[in-house]
Amino acid sequence: MAAEQTTLTPAEYMTHHLTFLNRGVADHGGFWSLNVDTLIVSIILGFAGLGFFYWIARGTTTGVPNKRQAFVEFFFDFVDREVKDIFHHGDRHRFVGPVALTVAVWVVLMNAMDFLPADFVTWITSHLGLGHFRPVPTADVNTTFALALSVWLLMILFSVRVKGFGGFVHELFCSPFGSNPVLWPVNFAFNAVEYLSKPLSHSLRLFGNMYAGEIIYLLLWMLASAGITFGAAAVLLGIGWSIFHVLIVLLQAYIFMMLTIVYIAMAHESH
Repeated sequence: MAAEQTTLTPAEYMTHHLTFLNRGVADHGGFWSLNVDTLIVSIILGFAGLGFFYWIARGTTTGVPNKRQAFVEFFFDFVDREVKDIFHHGDRHRFVGPVALTVAVWVVLMNAMDFLPADFVTWITSHLGLGHFRPVPTADVNTTFALALSVWLLMILFSVRVKGFGGFVHELFCSPFGSNPVLWPVNFAFNAVEYLSKPLSHSLRLFGNMYAGEIIYLLLWMLASAGITFGAAAVLLGIGWSIFHVLIVLLQAYIFMMLTIVYIAMAHESH
């Protein structure tokens, strides 16, 4: 990619790195097309997370834990405490706890792909004949919206399971302003806005932060190639941003996990 930077304008360089490996029956970017790079990386990281859990489980002991086991137990206890503080509607270890842990680990792994040098990834994928390739799944709104929509569907299913279909519909039309038929349209509109805003806010928060981080890394990379003076400044800024971005990667995974727990807990509550 060093040669590519001398032939591409900054706008073309940014466009190249922000273009997905898109395949489908429609035109590029159409509805019936797939961002293959997002799917490939997400699936690989999903299996990597499962492999990590398996590796930890195989190495556990009943005696004094090793460093690996102690770290995982600390992380597991942290997630369990967060679930315990929010979810008070049954056995949290049966479903909500494992879901929260899975979401946290998977989102952290996907966010962490932002630390890979963009040109290094492109250099590898170009030799594989893949062309455009974006390695950060959470910088793709399709990924974050799919995750958020999955949580949203779980919330609906739990709400129907706990309250019954009739109770769920009754709550849609009779809460929060009362069961007077005159207020049914108002109640439904109020609840519709609430239900529709949850997957949007849940997905766009994660996507916006990771997409912005990806752009900042590309800008710093271009600044580093602008000369010795700018390069030194870019290195210092890059180190500072990388340290800050570690917090963003972890914080956004934490927020996504917490909202997952909150939404499932809310499904068990009545207005």
